[in-house]
Amino acid sequence: MKLSFSKSNLLNGINIVLKAVPAKTTMSILECILIDATTGDIKLTGNDMELGIETKVEGSILERGKIAIEAKLFSEIVRKLPDSEVIIESDDKYNVSITCEKASFKIAGKSGDEFSYLPMIEKNGHISLSQFTLKEVIHQTIFSIAPGDTNKLMTGELFEVFENELKVTSLDGHRISIRKVTLKDTYPKQKVVVPGKTLIEVSKILSGDTDKDVIIFFGRNHILFEFEDTLVVSRLIEGEYFRINQMLSGDYETKMTINKKDFLESIERSVLLIRENDKKPIILNLQNQNLEMNLTSMMGTMKEEILVHKQGKDIMIGFNPKFLIDALRVIEDETVDIYMVNSKAPCFIRDEQQNYIYLILPVNFNRA
Repeated sequence: MKLSFSKSNLLNGINIVLKAVPAKTTMSILECILIDATTGDIKLTGNDMELGIETKVEGSILERGKIAIEAKLFSEIVRKLPDSEVIIESDDKYNVSITCEKASFKIAGKSGDEFSYLPMIEKNGHISLSQFTLKEVIHQTIFSIAPGDTNKLMTGELFEVFENELKVTSLDGHRISIRKVTLKDTYPKQKVVVPGKTLIEVSKILSGDTDKDVIIFFGRNHILFEFEDTLVVSRLIEGEYFRINQMLSGDYETKMTINKKDFLESIERSVLLIRENDKKPIILNLQNQNLEMNLTSMMGTMKEEILVHKQGKDIMIGFNPKFLIDALRVIEDETVDIYMVNSKAPCFIRDEQQNYIYLILPVNFNRA
């Protein structure tokens, strides 16, 4: 095999597929990036058996072939090369040479035949939406997936398609995030749970262009994201997702409309008094058209007042300030509506059309 690339094209391709190369694995072949130039295209692939990414790289095929190269070393070598033409050659003993101007590396590769290709997805059910929309939806929900594997379903997001609507839901046991978008076409009903790790990596690769689409294919056990020259295939999370509809009641005793920027900046000021791992609530005391916010910690106290528009009863309620910050940061509206029942029931931040819904559980606090 003998291939020629510009350094920038090659490095961009490596950076894309590197996201699917595992940090630790007992299978050394999975630590590699596959370069496949057996057809008319040059494809790079990374695959950790849960997440696989394949991307086409622009370059010249001087001699066809394929080779697997240890990903970390490969990426570091290419990163340090001059901004010039890069030549990659391999022989029948899987020795690889990487040459750029006067720099030349010789390293050991592995047989490309040992590498696991991406699973084939039957391209039956699919939806199409802009890269911008998908990137935005992930950004507006991904913060409320659960870290770790305490409950596998909580580490993913529920994708539901119904007619011309995509609804994405995430939760971590303390809050729920829901984002709905209208699709350009009408599609059959779909319901899958996509790993959060997959969505984070997809979001990093997406350009966020409004006039470039992503096609999402739904398989029985896998999901496929296809955009520009890149394919991302991920195993789905099995199991029945949580039934949250009964938690999304429209009942409320108090509705508060507040300037989002003022509210967010005030909460961000309050958390200056919280050390890492110190779980101190912010207390919201809503009386008449005035919201008083208080936070007390070992470092001091903070108090601030904001004028709001209130409908219904006065209320005093406490929240983890981080949960409020996470939701407010991704809402683009100038004002937000917050619905509350009592100090022990969850609050809802949602718009009138319910294109976004953020449910946040309150925390107990000492009223004294």
